[in-house]
Amino acid sequence: MLNRLRTVLPSGTELKRLFSYLRPHKGRMVIAVLSLVSGSILGLVFPWVMQDLIDAVLGERDFQQLNYITALLIFVFLLRSVFYYFQIYSLSFIGERIVVDLRKQVFEHLQSLSLRFYADRKVGELISRLASDVTLLRTALTSNIATVLSQSITFLGSFILMIILNWRLTAFILATTPLIVGSGAVFGAYLKKLSTQVQDEVAGASAIAEETLSGIRIVKAFTREAFESLKYSQQIERTFKVVMKQTVVRSAFGPLISFFAFASLAGVLWVGGREVLEGRLTAGALIAFLVYGINIAASLGAFTSLYSQIQEAAGATRRLFELLDTEPDIRERPGAIRLESVKGHLILDRVSFAYQDTNPVLDNISLEILPGEVLALVGPSGAGKTTIFNLIPRFYDPIQGRILLDGIDLREVTLYSLRSQIGLVPQETLLFSTSIYENILYGRLEASREEVEAAARSANAEEFILRLDQGYETHVGEKGVKLSGGQRQRIAIARAILRDPRILLLDEATSSLDSESESLVQEALERLMQNRTTIIIAHRLSTIHRADRIAVLELGKLVELGNHASLLAADGLYARLYQRQFRDEFIGAAEIPSVSS
Repeated sequence: MLNRLRTVLPSGTELKRLFSYLRPHKGRMVIAVLSLVSGSILGLVFPWVMQDLIDAVLGERDFQQLNYITALLIFVFLLRSVFYYFQIYSLSFIGERIVVDLRKQVFEHLQSLSLRFYADRKVGELISRLASDVTLLRTALTSNIATVLSQSITFLGSFILMIILNWRLTAFILATTPLIVGSGAVFGAYLKKLSTQVQDEVAGASAIAEETLSGIRIVKAFTREAFESLKYSQQIERTFKVVMKQTVVRSAFGPLISFFAFASLAGVLWVGGREVLEGRLTAGALIAFLVYGINIAASLGAFTSLYSQIQEAAGATRRLFELLDTEPDIRERPGAIRLESVKGHLILDRVSFAYQDTNPVLDNISLEILPGEVLALVGPSGAGKTTIFNLIPRFYDPIQGRILLDGIDLREVTLYSLRSQIGLVPQETLLFSTSIYENILYGRLEASREEVEAAARSANAEEFILRLDQGYETHVGEKGVKLSGGQRQRIAIARAILRDPRILLLDEATSSLDSESESLVQEALERLMQNRTTIIIAHRLSTIHRADRIAVLELGKLVELGNHASLLAADGLYARLYQRQFRDEFIGAAEIPSVSS
C-alpha cells in the first residue's frame, strides 16, 4: 500500500516546488490556516455540548441549562461561520492569484522555447495544459490542502474525544478501519491511471479542435467539414469512454466506503446501546459518540474523494513541471554581445543543418551576402531555401559551420538585438485578430501614430485602409480573414517597413494575387528593399531580375551562384528551372532593372 501511495503522491521535490507557489502568499495562508483550524475545532465542540444538552433535557429536565446550552451553541456556530468566511476568502484569493501567476509563467516559458519544440507539439495540447492543468494545480494547493487540514483535525479530534467518551466503542471502530483504508488504496491506484488517461484524451480533443478551426479555410475549401467532425467526434467518444470508466470506479468507490463507514456506525449503535443499558454510558454521551463517529466517516469519505483529486493534481503537476523544465534549444551565451548598428554583411561559413537525425537539409554551404545586396534563392522544393531563412534569425542553429553578421558569429550576440535587425515577410502572411493599426505597430511598438501611417503609405496600404468603415481601427478577424491576400501582404510589408530592419527576409508570394494587387505589392516591396540586405525566396521571374545575384540550391547544396544571364549561359540547374518554370512568364515581359542599379 505504501508503494501505491508513493506512485500517487507527488515526490518530495515536486511537493517542495509546489509549495514554492504559496510562498508569496504566506501571510494570507497563515490567516486561512488559523481560520480553518479554529473553525474545525469549534466543529468538534458541537457534539460535546449536545451531550450536555440531551442529558440536561432528558435526565435533569433543567430549563435554565437548556437555555444556556442553546445560546452557547448559537455563539459557537456564529464564530465558526466567521472563521469559515476568512478561510474561504483567503484560499480563493490565493488560488486565483496562483492561477494568474502560473499561467503567466507557463506562457512566458512557452514564448522562450524554440521552433523545434513546436514542431513536435500540438498547439491545442499546450493550450489544454495552460488551462486545465493549471486549474488542477490551483486546486491541489488550496482546496486540497484545506481539506486535508480540516478533515485531519476533525478525524483526530473526534477520535481523541471518542476515546475519552468510551474506549470500548472506539476499539470496535478501529477494528473496521483497515478495511476502509485498504479499499481506498486499491481504488485510488486505478483512479490515478484513469485520471491520466482522461487528461490525455481531453488534450487530444483540444488539439484536433484547435487545428481544425485554425485551418477552417482549407477544411471548407476541400469540403472536409464532415470528415473533421467525425474525427473530433471519435476523439470525444474515446474521451467519454475513459471518463465513464473513471465515473464507474468513482461511483462505486464512494458508496462502498460509505457503506463500510455507516455499517460500522450501526455496530457502534448496537454496542453503545448495550453500554447505556448497563449504565456505563449516558444517552447524551452515546449520541455525541455517534456524531463523532459520523465525523470520522465523513472524514474518511472526504479523504477517499481527495485521493482521486490528488492523483489528478499529481498528473497535472508532473505535466506542467515537465513543460517548465523543457529547455530551449536556442539560448544566449553568457556575456552575449548586443548589436548596435549593423551593416548587413552576412557570411554562411560551411553551414550544415538537419531538422532530425536524418539526411542534412543543408550540406556544407558557404555563401557571402554583401551589405545592401539583393540575393534570390532558387531551387526545387526541399532544397533548403526556407531553412536558410530559419537560420539567419537563429530560429535554429547549424549543426556544423557558422553564420557571421558583420564578422560576428550569430551565437555570440543577444537574440533580441539580432532579431531586431531582421524583418520577415513570410509567404503565408499572419495577422493578429486585432486592428490594422495594432498589426502594423507590432513591427515597432514604440512607434508614433504618424510613423505607423507613413509605413502604411509606403506599403501602398493606406488607400484601402481609409476606405474601410473604421479605417486603421478596423479589426482584421482571425489571422486577417476579413482582408484579401494582397491587403494582408501590404499590411505585413508596412509592419516590416516600420521595423526598419537592416536585413530583410522575403518569402515572395505574389503569384496568387491579381495583377493590380501584385503591382501594388511589388511597388511596396521595392521601397522596402531599398538599402537593405535582402534575401528572397523567389517564385517569380520579376523577382529574379531584381536580384543582384541568384543562389541555386539542390538537395541542400549550393550548386550555382551568379546573375540571371551568367546562370543561363552556364546551362545548369538554373537554366533547366528557367525553362520549366519561368520561360512562359518571361515571354513578352520587359526587362526589369535590379534594385542596386
